[in-house]
Amino acid sequence: MQYSWFNRNLKWIYTLPAVIFVLLMMLFPIIYTVRISFYEWSMSATTPPLWVGLSNYTALLKDERFWHAAGSTFYFTFAALALEVILGIAIALLLSREFRGKNLVKTVFLLPMVATPVAMGLVWMLIYEPTIGVANMMLKSFGLEPLLWLASPNQVIPSLVIVDVWEWTPMIALIIMAGLATLPTDPYEAADVDGASTWRKFISITLPLLRPTIIVAAMLRLIDVLKTFDIIYATTQGGPNFASETLNLYGYVLGFQYFKLGMASSLLVIFFALVMGLTLFMIWMRKRMEGATS
Repeated sequence: MQYSWFNRNLKWIYTLPAVIFVLLMMLFPIIYTVRISFYEWSMSATTPPLWVGLSNYTALLKDERFWHAAGSTFYFTFAALALEVILGIAIALLLSREFRGKNLVKTVFLLPMVATPVAMGLVWMLIYEPTIGVANMMLKSFGLEPLLWLASPNQVIPSLVIVDVWEWTPMIALIIMAGLATLPTDPYEAADVDGASTWRKFISITLPLLRPTIIVAAMLRLIDVLKTFDIIYATTQGGPNFASETLNLYGYVLGFQYFKLGMASSLLVIFFALVMGLTLFMIWMRKRMEGATS
């Protein structure tokens, strides 16, 4: 009897320790961070944490630097995400065709995605260097004025967007290529019989059928772009004059430079709620797209 019960529940018994470990590793930091967000706690002082309720949240909402960081986060996120999705679709369509050297092109194209972000950030610092950088050399060769790139408050976010697009567009293209491989051939055959052009087939057949896949790719990338830290910290550390400081960087500064763990925790709670909200919205959109196409 006991052996029979053990045999029936074998899959749960063997996976339960791993599930408990993962849940603890996920839930404990979240719960602890939420708890600390209601305290005033400075690592530079010997006094114990002091309960302040929602004071950390109200202080953040009155903090101009917080709102500036939120604006920079949204600017960087949606600019990078839009370009990556558009370019990813275009490149996926190009690489889905047969041509000489296709496998080599795919391999070279995927290299930025597997590179170390911090190392790539340092490389792009040299590329963007105003006096000897390759970027300004290319502009001068076309008769254009050199730019300050990472040293200009107005140019730093677009410059970082270029780095992110260069590194992570291959991931979007890879997901879209997988979606293209699963598309049915019947609609295309019917369109060929009707004499539809390539553009018409893309707008009327490919794009509608790819919408759920595009939503999944955008959702995965959205979560990752919102949390971008390494490239920005390696290149600008939030400068110049906090122009590229995102919520992630500001939380790091509050916690590990100003030692205000309560304020940093409250910012991270707000940031977590923002990421969760946008993720749930993307999941809702995907379900709606799947319902429309079914």
